[in-house]
Formats: sequence, C-alpha cells, structure tokens
Amino acid sequence: MSLKQHIPNFITCLNLLSGCVGIVFCFTGHITGAGWMILLAAVFDFLDGFAARSLKAYSAIGKDLDSLADVVTFGVLPAILMMQLFIVVNPQQHTNAAMPFPELILPWLPLLLAVFSAVRLAKFNNDTRQTNSFIGLPTPANALAIAAFPTLISNYLVNSTTQNNNWMEMAVYMLFQHPVAYIIFILTMSWLLIAEIPLFSLKFKNFSFRENFFPYLLLASAAILLLVFKIGALPLIVILYVLLSVIKNSTTT
Repeated sequence: MSLKQHIPNFITCLNLLSGCVGIVFCFTGHITGAGWMILLAAVFDFLDGFAARSLKAYSAIGKDLDSLADVVTFGVLPAILMMQLFIVVNPQQHTNAAMPFPELILPWLPLLLAVFSAVRLAKFNNDTRQTNSFIGLPTPANALAIAAFPTLISNYLVNSTTQNNNWMEMAVYMLFQHPVAYIIFILTMSWLLIAEIPLFSLKFKNFSFRENFFPYLLLASAAILLLVFKIGALPLIVILYVLLSVIKNSTTT
C-alpha cells in the first residue's frame, strides 16, 4: 500500500485525537476549549473525506476508523460536554446528594447522545440509502450545535453583571436551568440522530444552481448567520439545515 493511501486515515486519527483532548478538557475545567476541539475535529472530519476522494484512497479500515473516531469526537465528547455544562449552570445538582431521584439523573441524561450517536453511525455504515444524502441528523451536525454552548454560557456568566447578554447567550443558559427544556433538547437531538428523515448532503455532483438550490441556500444563510452571531450561529445553522431538508423533501415528493 502506497503512502498516499494512509493520508486519509492519518487525518481521521487527528479527528480522534481532537476528541480525546476535548474529553480531557471537559474533566479539567477547560470546557470552552472542549467546544473548540469539536470544531477542530469537524475540520479533520471534512479533510479526511476530501483526501480519500481526491487520492481515491478508500478502504474498509478507513470507513470503520472514521466511524470509531466519530463516536468519540461527535458522540462521547458532546455528551460529556453537556454534562459538565449542566454542573456549571446548576452546581447544586452536583454537590447535593440529597436531591430527589428525578433531578439526580439530570446531569447523566446527555449520555443518551453518545448512545444514539453510536447507533446512528452503525446505521450509516450499513444503509445503502445514505450514499449521496443522509437519513437522520449526521453526528458532526449534532456535535457542532453543542460546540457553541460553552462559549455562549461563558459569555453569559461574564456579561450577566452588566446586563449586556444577547438573546442567544440567555437562551442557551436558560436551557440548562430549566429541566423540562433540557430534557426535551436531549431527547429531540437523540431522536433526530436516528430519525427516518432524509437530509440533503453538501456533496456537490455539479455546480448547477437549480439542482443545488437548497445546499446553496444553506451555505449562504450560514455565512450570514456566522457574520452576525459568530460561534453562536452553529445551533441556528443546524436547525436551518433540518428545516430546509424537510422543505426540500415536501417540495420534491
């Protein structure tokens, strides 16, 4: 096997390494850094696929390695990050062992995201329908939405004394303060990972505007949202992605 055949797998390993570092960050108090490690891993996740296509370096090992890396980076890391953020926003849940049972399990609920991410990746590897599109929310999209939370919560805590918070920071902070919203969010994201909802891919076969209207619309909207909200745009982009996919499906059937 030539050296170029190993390049995509090396990049995939960088993805996995980023996820491992992010998990360490979570347990050492650097939760904002953990969010950025998800972003870095997403870059590597894009590059390994790009390298495999460009170099025609496909292999069964590469496919399995990519899924194993994604389970850690886009499944386990976001789940642990959500757990740590819940403790930051609700420190009494972590220190008060006398909490009633329903409230005591709240910090552990995000582990469902890791489980459903693993199921989603296993389905993807064996689902021939997902060659050019997706069925269910891709694990990187789910992780990227969560990656923005540490920065938004950190900004909220810093700016809360000056009452200078924007609505995105306040909304994410309140998500972790209200158990019902918190539970609904986790269950919804877990369901989306395995839902039988077709979502379009950003793999362009050609540059036709008519054939790629929805991907172009998503990319243009994402650029505007990033300019306005910066990292806080990530959850909005994921929501927009799902909505545009649903609209696309309803207009083409």
